[in-house]
Amino acid sequence: MHDRSATATTSAAAGELDSAAARAMPRRSAVKSIVGGSIGNLIEWYDFHVYTTFSIYFAASFFPRENRTIQLLSAAAIFALGFLLRPVGSWLIGLYADRRGRRAGLTLSVALMCAGSLAIGLCPTYPQIGLAAPLVLLLARLVQGFSLGGEYGASSVYLSEIAKPGHRGFYSSFHYVTLILGQLLATIVQVALQGLVFTHAQLVAWGWRVPFLIGAALALVAWWVRRNIDETPDFRALSDKAKRGLRVTELRKHARPVWLVFGLTTGGTLAFFTYTVYMHNYLVNTVGLSAQQSAWVSLSTLALFMVVQPLFGALSDRIGRRALLLWFGIAGTFGTYPLMTALAHTRSETTAFLLLAFALMIVSGYSSVCSVVKAELFPARIRAVGVGVPYSIATALFGGTAGYAGLWFKSIGHESGFYLYASACIGCTLIATLSLRRSDIQMQP
Repeated sequence: MHDRSATATTSAAAGELDSAAARAMPRRSAVKSIVGGSIGNLIEWYDFHVYTTFSIYFAASFFPRENRTIQLLSAAAIFALGFLLRPVGSWLIGLYADRRGRRAGLTLSVALMCAGSLAIGLCPTYPQIGLAAPLVLLLARLVQGFSLGGEYGASSVYLSEIAKPGHRGFYSSFHYVTLILGQLLATIVQVALQGLVFTHAQLVAWGWRVPFLIGAALALVAWWVRRNIDETPDFRALSDKAKRGLRVTELRKHARPVWLVFGLTTGGTLAFFTYTVYMHNYLVNTVGLSAQQSAWVSLSTLALFMVVQPLFGALSDRIGRRALLLWFGIAGTFGTYPLMTALAHTRSETTAFLLLAFALMIVSGYSSVCSVVKAELFPARIRAVGVGVPYSIATALFGGTAGYAGLWFKSIGHESGFYLYASACIGCTLIATLSLRRSDIQMQP
């Protein structure tokens, strides 16, 4: 009797352990899938920040030394050319991900990121190899631009498809969590190398290579992680015939979703670039804060912005994606002008933080759900390319030019014109949101 009781107790305990293990494994797998699906965005924004920040140190290494301004302009021009390859990358890597699998597309994109960063970090200088140096820099940036174009479509689709029903908003919100984390990590590396590790002379001589080598190492880690993530159920469910039969011309059959993605991205990307990338210069040049104060405000609001993404994503699983997009569209269209005007007239660091934090809470209505909403517009067989191509084009046109547009309006003495321009772009997102049907925002077979 005692033995039977002991055996029963042992069996029950073993059953509980098996049950706990069964619950733990999916949880670990979910974490690995989220990290693997979104880590490319961290590397993208890390590279974005270190290139622009450290160009003042490496420009002389790649271009003739006669004119400092020409050196910086040349470095900036090569950076801008990388944006031109994004739509091409989103097209080709998107097709690859739709034919060979989301995991294959993600692995390819991060491998190309690694190659680009490594090429910049190890490239000989202009005095050593002449014109070949800027050509290598250009090629590396083009490779990075190509890979980053494919990254958005593949990663946003992967996160949307790997999530359990009822949790897609939460899973997809990590797309922007890692994106913002990349900015924060790059800023930490910048502060550490500039103020603690190297002197100015060392940074000019060779120290500028270190952040690019760090980026290559991060990409290598991401490649290893992505090789071991699970393929999505949606892609596995596709027949071989459906995968082989995919043609790029099929996008014509999905013209409405393509335009919806373009419209949703237009205001969302401009608002994001304005309140994160451009805002540092705006706080210094327009608000009048010191560089140190601006850095503190930018870093603290970015950290807050990152933390709230999963909260907004989980909220969308309860109240719907459209409600959050409407919050962004309405508040952004009618609130951008007064918010930017209030920022321009304040001289208080605390007030600037509160205003910028509120602006980013508005943007969170877009950033936390944009990936899953766009993925939900397309059937699985064309989802990666359908999301990636219109997104990349809209980002190149409106997101990548946000800082230039803001500075141009300021240079002609009508900075408020930029506020109206931003409001109009967000208004396009509002129109796209109002055009969404109930049947649009659900994963199609």
